[in-house]
This record gives sequence, C-alpha cells and structure tokens, in this order.
Amino acid sequence: MRHAVTLAGATVREAASARASAPARPEPNVAGEQFKRKRRATLLRAPGLRGASLLVSALIGLPMGAVLWSLTQPSGDTWVHIRDTLLTEYLQNTLWLMLQVSAYALGVGVTTAWLTTATEFPGRRSLAWALMLPLAAPAYIVAYVYTELLDYSGPVQTVWRDVFPASTSFPEIRSIGGAGLVLGMVLYPYVYLLARTAFAQRSMQLFDAARTLGASPTRSFFRIALPPARPAIAGGLALVLMETLADFGVVEYFGVPTFSTGIFRAWFASGDKRAATKLAAVMFVFVLLLVLGERTSRGRAGAPAEGLEEGTKRLPLGRGATVAAWLMCLLPISLGCLIPLGSLLDHAWTVGDPLWGDAFIGFTLNSLMVAGAAAVVAVALAVFLATTERLSPDRVTRASVTLATLGYAIPGTMLAVGLLAPLTAADKWLVGWLTTHFGWRSGLLLTGTVIALVYAYVTRFLTVAYNATSSGLERIPPPLYDAALTLGATPGTVVRRVQFPLMRGSIVTAALVVFVDAMRELPATLLLRPFNFETLATRVYRLAGDERLAEASSAALTIVVFGTLPVLLLARRVDATT
Repeated sequence: MRHAVTLAGATVREAASARASAPARPEPNVAGEQFKRKRRATLLRAPGLRGASLLVSALIGLPMGAVLWSLTQPSGDTWVHIRDTLLTEYLQNTLWLMLQVSAYALGVGVTTAWLTTATEFPGRRSLAWALMLPLAAPAYIVAYVYTELLDYSGPVQTVWRDVFPASTSFPEIRSIGGAGLVLGMVLYPYVYLLARTAFAQRSMQLFDAARTLGASPTRSFFRIALPPARPAIAGGLALVLMETLADFGVVEYFGVPTFSTGIFRAWFASGDKRAATKLAAVMFVFVLLLVLGERTSRGRAGAPAEGLEEGTKRLPLGRGATVAAWLMCLLPISLGCLIPLGSLLDHAWTVGDPLWGDAFIGFTLNSLMVAGAAAVVAVALAVFLATTERLSPDRVTRASVTLATLGYAIPGTMLAVGLLAPLTAADKWLVGWLTTHFGWRSGLLLTGTVIALVYAYVTRFLTVAYNATSSGLERIPPPLYDAALTLGATPGTVVRRVQFPLMRGSIVTAALVVFVDAMRELPATLLLRPFNFETLATRVYRLAGDERLAEASSAALTIVVFGTLPVLLLARRVDATT
C-alpha cells in the first residue's frame, strides 16, 4: 500500500515539476520578478533549516548505519554457522521467491492494466478500481486464509480426494511455490497501477496511431505501446520485489527459510543479535539494488502527461472478448480479495476472537495509539522536509531528504535489528546521565518501549508521508508566497496561513496511509514491541501460528477494513488521471 501511494505521489510531483520547468512567456517586469524571487529565497531560508533536515536524515538513517557498521565487527560462532550452512539456502530461496512473484505480478498486472486502459467493455470502470483491492489485505492474512482452505484437512483437498483417485497428489500450499503465489496475488497491484498510468499517459496515443496505419492490435501492443511503458512497469516490479524481500509473515508461516526468517531465528532462536545484524547487512545489498533499480526506472519514465488525449478511443470488445476480459480481471480480484474477505467474514461471524470485549478493545487501542503517533510524527517530519527542500533546494538539503526517504525499502526485520544497538547505547547514556545529575535510577527508557516502536514506524513510512505532502506542495504556485511576503507576512506566517490550508488534503492522505501501514506492520512490531504489548497484527500472528485462524479472524478483518480506506482513496486518484 505505501509503495503504491509513494509512486502515485511521485507521478503527480513529476508532472508538476515538468509543468513548472516548461518554457514560460517572458514577464514585462523582469527586474521586479527577480527581486521577488530573491526576497523569497532570502526570507524563507532560516539559519537552522539545513541543519534540522540533516538531523532528521541522520536519525532516519541510523538503522542503516548500524547494520553496515556490523560488517566491521568480529564474527561469532552463530554467524560462522549461518554463513557456512544456511546462507546459500537463504539466498536461493529468496531469489526463487522473488522470481515467482515477479512472473505473477507482471503477467496479471500488465494484462489487466492494458485491458482496463485500452479496451472498452461493460463494467470496465468498476473492475479498474476493484483490481486494486488486494492491496487492502496484508499478505500474511491472505496466507493464513489459503492455508486453511488448501491444507490437507481443508475443504478444497477434501473435495479433491472425493473426486480424484487417492494417488493423485495435491500441490502443497506450505511451500515456496505457495508463498510465491500468495505474495503475487497481493502484490500485483503495484505493477497494475504504474502500468495502467503509463499506458494511459504515454502508450495509448502511439497505439491509436499504429492502429490507424493498419497494424494489428497484437503487433501494435508489443511493438508500439509496450516499450514506452517499460520503465514504469520496471518501477512497479521493483516495488513488488521490495515487498517480497521484506515479507516475514508469509514465509515464516509456510516454513520457507529466507533472509527475513533467518534474521528472526538468529535473534530469538539463537539469541545472537550480532549474527542477526550481519545477516541484515547481507540483505541490505538486495535492498540497495532494488532501490537503485526503482529510482533508475522512475527517471527513465520521464514526466507523465495529464491523461488520455482528446480523441483517443478505446477498442470496443465483442461478446466473447468481453467475457474473457471479465474472467481475466475477476480472477485476481477474487483470489486476492474476495475469497479471503469472505472467509474472514464467515469466521468472524460464527467464531470470532474469544477475547472479544474489553481485551479486544485493548488490542485495538494499542494499534490505534502507536499507529496514530507514527502518523502524526511522520507527517510533521514530511511537511518539514518537503518545505525545506522547496525553500532551500541545494545539494545538501536534497541529499538529506533522499537519505531520510530511503526507509520504505528497509524490511521490518532489518529495521528492528538496526535500531537495537543505537537504542541500547542511547538508553545506557540516558540512565547514566540521569543517575549522575539527578540521582534517579531508572530502567530502559527507549529499548522495548512504545517509543522504539513509533521510531521504527516513522523510519519505515516517512517516505509515504513525504511523497504525499510533497506532491501537494508542488501544486502551490510560488507567486502566492511572493504576494504574502510583499504584504509583510513573516516566513512562519506564510507557511502557516498559506501553505498548510492549500495542502490540507495531501496531509490527510499522508496521515491516513501511514496510519494504516503502521497498523499492518508485523515483523518490526514483533521484534520491538514492549513486553505483554499486543496489537491487532501480533494478535493475528499469534492465533494463526497456533492454527486458530477462526479466532484470529476478528483482528484480521479489522485490519483489512482499515486497509480499504487508502485503497479507495488511491483508486479515486488514479481513476481521475486515466
């Protein structure tokens, strides 16, 4: 979810930048315009602005620095054992899983994006936004549902054994193939979103021209329409692979050894945090490659247009082709959303959480508290970074903003491992300082507290908030700043009275998406939560791990319901541009 909004915000921001950089008509009063620009730049560059942005980027980049620093530390016996016996297996399983998810996401995402963009058939608009619904359900919840449905004692295999001979085997869901299928069903909308936008904004005009010149639809698609959309598709695929690399709930439940499960086992099963940190450092190499691929693809994509040009027509489909299009679109919607949602609704209605009542309200309030705190802090920092980058767009500021917005690529397990050492060191310093100056002996103030959990959420989801707020800021024309300054307003007044009201919608969007993502986050919550602190995500994980999915359905359904809000918001935004 967060990456979809990240790319949607980036697309809007690139379009605004392209329009801003377009050649403008020369103004008659050039000297006056230069004076206004100089006045604005002078007044709005506060002395501590750059330093504050560097401080924010340093705090956000602290986990990455701690992980990289672990490479310089001596290796223990646990790490030597992992390196010699398990590292190859982690590498192979991770790569094979990423390959399977890529194949599913590309096949479904590109095909459905083209059908809903280039063709016209009854129900096309409804299917276009419904194809984004799988983003609402976390992958680990979908994995729990399909395990119950497809396991040996589940309804599907029971019917299978009644229909087919006993010698006919049924594919095992708890396998790397099953994990790849589940992740693909949930993550394909990342490719679908960017491919659909690219087809609508770049490829349809070329496709329409090729069809006018007599080329067949198939030839026009592969030779004309697809090449301009490849950078956007590659960017969507990079986001899918980031989510696959970061996944913990699915692979842990299916028993597939990957980097995420390896970090978790090294930390808890072996009790060796140094080995977990070194494994996270190896994982960081994959993260950097994916980030580089995503940024490169976005750069090659260029600035998008506003949408379909006037006069561009979609291909009408006949009756048979319409049925095929409906089946192609309904299958991923059903597998990724409707079937899991129906199963959760049935379990929640018939069984539900045994602690339904005050205890369940406590789990919900815990989730709301940490997610709300993370949303407030992340949006405040995002507004500050976006404002700083616009008012002081030098290399230092841009570099600090880039570093601060790398968190979206950091898997939760790696983030938790990277935060442990800095928080522990900070705790020791704080306890010593309080004891020396005030004689107050206290326990840990950061490690194992809600503060650490909120810190992790903000580090990971700041990118989502930044892209949403930055895209809103780009739509505010600079002359508004000039007019306010000319009338005697101070820089703070300009930001408070002019900027905030005009970007209120973007701020609400950013807060909503960060809030929902924080509620769904599982690995970082498991590793950093306070003792006896249960959230909806950890409640689902614990009950499903005990094979009590029917009881876990209440918490899972609550998470899914919250997750639909940003999906519907995103569907409305994308539909308006395509």
